[in-house]
Amino acid sequence: MPIRHLVLLKFKADTEPAQVQAIEAAFAALASKISAVQSLEWGTDNSPEGLAKGFTHCFNLTFADEAGRASYLPHPDHLAFVEILKPTLDDVLVLDYAV
Repeated sequence: MPIRHLVLLKFKADTEPAQVQAIEAAFAALASKISAVQSLEWGTDNSPEGLAKGFTHCFNLTFADEAGRASYLPHPDHLAFVEILKPTLDDVLVLDYAV
């Protein structure tokens, strides 16, 4: 059963736009570095409802199954990305669900 892995990011107020762009590119690049990622979509909040609570970015990854997700989480490229992200991160919300 496919697994969707949603990651919502809220950056620190002093994060420079160039840093955000670098993080966007690095996150998107995980799809080509980690074979378990079947697809990766992302975008920035554009909801008129005003309920984002400061979260600005959503990344939606799809894995074939729980085993795919299990290989992604400790993958060295994923862990390296997390280290790049941490200094700029104010908050993160991760939600996984089976399709």
